[in-house]
Amino acid sequence: MTRAWGFIVDRYLLVPIAAVLALIWANTYAESYFRLADALAFPVNEIGMALGLAYLAQEIVEAALPGGSLYPFNRAVVPLIGGLGGMIGASLVYAGYLALGDEQILARGWPVAGAADLVITLTVARAIFGRGAAATMALVFALTSDVIGLIAISGQHLVARAHAAAVLLIVAGIALAAVFRHRRVVSSWPYIACAGTLSWLGCYWSGLQPVLALLPIVPFLRHTPRDLTQPHDQSSRHRGATHFESVFQAPVLVIVFLFGLLNAGMAVRGADSGAWAVLVASLVGRPVGTLVAIGIATLAGLHLPRGTGWRDALVSALAAAPTLVFGVLFAVAVFPVGPLLEQTKLGAIATAIGLVPAFVAARLLRVGRFATVTHR
Repeated sequence: MTRAWGFIVDRYLLVPIAAVLALIWANTYAESYFRLADALAFPVNEIGMALGLAYLAQEIVEAALPGGSLYPFNRAVVPLIGGLGGMIGASLVYAGYLALGDEQILARGWPVAGAADLVITLTVARAIFGRGAAATMALVFALTSDVIGLIAISGQHLVARAHAAAVLLIVAGIALAAVFRHRRVVSSWPYIACAGTLSWLGCYWSGLQPVLALLPIVPFLRHTPRDLTQPHDQSSRHRGATHFESVFQAPVLVIVFLFGLLNAGMAVRGADSGAWAVLVASLVGRPVGTLVAIGIATLAGLHLPRGTGWRDALVSALAAAPTLVFGVLFAVAVFPVGPLLEQTKLGAIATAIGLVPAFVAARLLRVGRFATVTHR
C-alpha cells in the first residue's frame, strides 16, 4: 500500500483520479456535486492553487541551480520559448478553426486552448521520463503557457480594477521575501504566510489572477540542488522541516485533488464548435507551435536542456498538450455560465485523449522508460 501511494504521489495521479470521480459524480448526482463545487471554488481555485503553482515552480527553480538540467540559464531559454510557441500555436489553430465557421463569439476563449494542465503534464512526463531533464522540460512548456494565459485572462479585469495600492502590496510582498532571504530565514512559513499573503491581496485587488501571487516569492525560498532522476522521498535534503516541498507536500496533495474534483465535473453532452476548436488547438496547435519555436531557437544557436534531444522534445511537447482541468479553470474565468462555457469545458476535458499520442510517440521513438525496449 505504501509503495502504491508513493507511486500515485510522485506521478501526480491524484488529479486524473479526481477528474474521473468528478465526471461520474456530476453525471449521476449533479445537484450535490455542483453545490459542493460552488461552495469550495474560491478557496481552492483562487487561494489553494496559488500554493500548488508555487510548489511546481519550486522544482523549476531548483532545476536551474548549478548541476540542474536547466543550468546555466541559457539551457532554460529554449523550453521557455517552446512554451510561448505552444501558446501561440494553439491560439492560431483555435482562431483558424473558428474562422471556418460562424462562431466568432467564442474567439475570446483562446487562452483556454493555449492552457496546459500542469499536473497532467507532470503525470505523463513522469510516467515516461521518471524525474529526468525531459520531464522538467515538459513542465516548463506547460508552466510558461499557463502563466501567459493567466496574465491574458487578468488583462480583462485590470483596466477596470487596477489600483496603485494593489501594486504596492505586491511589491511589498516581494520586498519582504527579499528581507527574509537576506536575514537567512530558512523556514518557508514566513515567506508564504507573510510575503505571500501581501502578494496575494495585491493580485486579487488589482484583478491579476491570484494563482500567480506566489510565483515572485518562490525564488527567495530555501533551495536545495537535487538529482532530478530521484523521487522526492529518496532525497533527505528535501525532507527537512525547513524545506518548502517537505512542509507543504501534504496540503498541496489535498489541494490538487480538490482542484481536479471541483473543476472537472460537467454534464457530458454533444460536442459543438467550441469543444472541437479547443480539442484541435490543444492537441495539434500546441505541440506543433512548441516544436516550431524550439526549431527557431536552436537555429539561432540556443540549446535544449542538458541530457535531452529532439526526440525528448517531441514527446515532452505531446505530454504538455492536454488542457484538461486547467483549461476548465480558464474557461470559467473567460465565459459566463451558459453554452459557450459548456462547449469549451467539454473540449478541455476531451483533450485527455492527448495522453495516448504522448505514450505512443515515446514507445516509437524509444525514449524514457521505453529506451531499453527492443523490437522483435
